[in-house]
Amino acid sequence: MMPDPGNKEMYEHFLRTVMPFLQANTMISRYLADAALHKHANPLNAHGAKVYSQNDEDGITFEILRRLDIGNGVFAELGVGNGTENNTLALIAAGWGGFWLGNEELTFDCNPGNVEHPKFSYERSWINRANVVDLYQGGLAAIRQDHCELISVDLDGNDLYITEALLESGAAPRLFIVEYNATFLPPIRFSIDYDDTHTWAGDDYMGASLASFADLFERFGYFLVACNITGSNAFFVRSEDAARFADVPRQIELLYAPPKYFLTGLDSRGHPISMRTIERHFRELNSRAEEAVRPI
Repeated sequence: MMPDPGNKEMYEHFLRTVMPFLQANTMISRYLADAALHKHANPLNAHGAKVYSQNDEDGITFEILRRLDIGNGVFAELGVGNGTENNTLALIAAGWGGFWLGNEELTFDCNPGNVEHPKFSYERSWINRANVVDLYQGGLAAIRQDHCELISVDLDGNDLYITEALLESGAAPRLFIVEYNATFLPPIRFSIDYDDTHTWAGDDYMGASLASFADLFERFGYFLVACNITGSNAFFVRSEDAARFADVPRQIELLYAPPKYFLTGLDSRGHPISMRTIERHFRELNSRAEEAVRPI
């Protein structure tokens, strides 16, 4: 049966004229919501910006590091997807070294040129409470470092238990970023039961609430300084750095961001990601690593 030419013409007209209008209207709505959320009581939120993070986490991260007076350092990130969207790829672009742990295959070559002593390492492994400390220490050894300035955890499940294991092992970064379950606003304390085989089903049975994370970090001398605008990631710094954040509210209720996942994918980054750009970041990072070990 031949398609109705009139219907086909109407469909093509819709694609050419109506769809661009609807897409533009969606982006304007997201932009206005984004602008409104930047009027948050927390001044750190005004610095939110996306480079390679899912939302505005990159901008908040760089402002916190600026206040901590950390121009360059070492990171560890647990749960990085395919490597193209996470909390530390922007740090690689800025010259940081570090390592990733995750269970997915990266979509690019993270060691172009096969540098013998790279500043970056990726270990593909299923992360659980029993192996996370060994994986963490192995990542540091792979890049010849003994500590991290920043750790980020986003595993969609056992995050609270994995974070606790790292803190108990002595890991003490200046900045710790964790994904929290924003469904449960403070003072609700919630965490899934520990399960080695847990995989996220896309529902609210995941991770832990902000209040539960705040309790954990307080035990190890950290306090909350920010949540990003979508209610996805929370940022904790050590108590000795409190004076650097004197303008940031200390009440968790003021810092909490509820789930606003409709802002996810906000086109604030610019052009689409190119694997060539990402591989160039790694090539430049490895070039600096090679220079550092080259005999004089």
